[in-house]
Amino acid sequence: MRRLLVANRGEIARRIMRTARRMGMPTVAVYSDADKEALHVKEADSAVALDGSLSADSYLRIDKLLAAAKASGADAVHPGYGFLSENPDFAQAVIDAGLIWVGPPPSAIRALGNKAGAKDIALQMKVPCLPGYQGADQSDLRLITEAEAIGYPLMVKATAGGGGRGMRLVMDATGLQTALDSARSEALSSFGSSELLLERALLQPRHVEVQVFADSHGNYIHLGERDCSLQRRHQKLIEESPSPAVSADLRKRMGDCAVALAKAAGYVGAGTVEFLLDETGDFFLMEMNTRLQVEHPVTEAVTGLDLVEWQLRVAQGEVLPLSQDNVVFRGHAVEVRLCAEDDDFSPHAGRVLHFSEPLHARFDHAIYAGQEVTPFYDSMLGKLIVHASTRGEAVEQMLTALAGTQVLGLPTNRALLATCLDHPVFRDGSALIPFLAVHGGEIRASVKERQVHVLLPASLAAHFGNGAGAAVSLPAPFTRAVRVEHDGQVHALRVTETGGGLLDVLFDAQEHSASCQRLADAQVMVCVDGVRHLVQGVQVGRGTWHVQTGITDLRLSDVSLKPPAGTASGGKALDLRAPFNGKLIALKADVGGTVRRGDSLLVIESMKLEHAICATHDAVVAGISVELGQQVATGQVLLRFEP
Repeated sequence: MRRLLVANRGEIARRIMRTARRMGMPTVAVYSDADKEALHVKEADSAVALDGSLSADSYLRIDKLLAAAKASGADAVHPGYGFLSENPDFAQAVIDAGLIWVGPPPSAIRALGNKAGAKDIALQMKVPCLPGYQGADQSDLRLITEAEAIGYPLMVKATAGGGGRGMRLVMDATGLQTALDSARSEALSSFGSSELLLERALLQPRHVEVQVFADSHGNYIHLGERDCSLQRRHQKLIEESPSPAVSADLRKRMGDCAVALAKAAGYVGAGTVEFLLDETGDFFLMEMNTRLQVEHPVTEAVTGLDLVEWQLRVAQGEVLPLSQDNVVFRGHAVEVRLCAEDDDFSPHAGRVLHFSEPLHARFDHAIYAGQEVTPFYDSMLGKLIVHASTRGEAVEQMLTALAGTQVLGLPTNRALLATCLDHPVFRDGSALIPFLAVHGGEIRASVKERQVHVLLPASLAAHFGNGAGAAVSLPAPFTRAVRVEHDGQVHALRVTETGGGLLDVLFDAQEHSASCQRLADAQVMVCVDGVRHLVQGVQVGRGTWHVQTGITDLRLSDVSLKPPAGTASGGKALDLRAPFNGKLIALKADVGGTVRRGDSLLVIESMKLEHAICATHDAVVAGISVELGQQVATGQVLLRFEP
């Protein structure tokens, strides 16, 4: 293997290149128009443009990737995860071009990468499976008939791909048709296949997966399990190893089943077999991912192994360096996925205005100050990974790492991740897949409570922390009045500068003594009533700031010059605006039509997921400002309503 082309982008491209570089292997990056300034492009030994910004025009174009390999002199291709990593046609095309494919054989991808095919093999190997339907007849009539036979609740799943896309939970027959339609649409958009399967749903399971590895000499092992139960929209947010619910005996039984499935398909390389684990200790196959997983670092942490190095060596025909008896697990590892999305899981594009990494944590990412996060790809910005001797220590380390991670300019789920980690249900190892469905409301409320708690120091840092060294060294004769808006609420702030950086503050009619001192890297030390807060902030627009202190993020606006609510110019908005960037793929409203609060009016595809935009109140549609297929921007008017 002389030169490795990484057919991917972002953090996973950087991750693969890091190991290749350590092994003395030159790397080739590929990039879309949207990624021309990306870190993986700058760090590779050479880079080839794919043109186009959409995945379909760049990272999903087999012809362009093969041309890039030829032009760069690469003799091997690593697909990373996502995009074409589980596409057997891509694997075969790489091999047919005389290149080394860093992944399983195309035949194994075909057999196991399709959930229906994997389930058929699993049943032959007596791997436990839930009852369901994975037949060739994909007509609505057949699926509806099979659903009745399976019983509710059930899952509708895309047979191709993964990452939670094309998955819908259906509680009863009334929701089945909508679930079939939306799952098909999302699956076709994400994976190029609309094929679905049906499966009996478990409502209170864990998601536990087993890392397997095989070489071309017939050696198969597993590297333990990962618990990925904390999810949103069927997508993982927090992963850990080992699972709090898996004993040594259960680990062996699950590992044996995972290895049996891989052997039956003639698997080679890294793969992950995903199971649902119920409260009785019974487990059932979900699917097999025929690629490296996003969460592979937690396995690396507890085993001390480099799984990308193993992939590269196995692809060159080497024997696995360990047998099953030689695999040793040490300590506990936790990973969180930092995403560009708000606390309601809505994705957000935008510019990163400030970025700083935490100390003492592994951070796989592709973030830099000035980066433009586009709506074309997944919302994940990076992954934080910690390893400690115990689970409790690992959780504490992750909380510290999240508090030390600074990404300012666009929303992230940083505070939500920390609040999940600190929740008593997660702390005692009891979190199941429905964790956020059950506790999401209280977690969001806790995030907001933390924001209110630090609202005053954050506001002072934004408005009075930009002086040279201190607020103002000399006293000011006038009191400055500011109206600060946060989360839809306006707060009255009156500040008198008394000299020496000291401030007399009246905030929402409460008196406080405070001081502001500007430090290096635009940080501000704010002291309120004797309590210190280290605050970092950036101005994201005129009179608007994104401020961070500890684990808390706030968006603040100076509305001092705007008319108070209730005045003639402060009337109720009569339009529906886009909450984020994306492509309009469905329009369900008509001019003159009556809509009810909660009705789905439009569907926007953003960051590889479909999002229904619903009416916020009963109304009559007065006008439609967009059309199908259009790219819409955050805040753009979609529909107008009659007064």
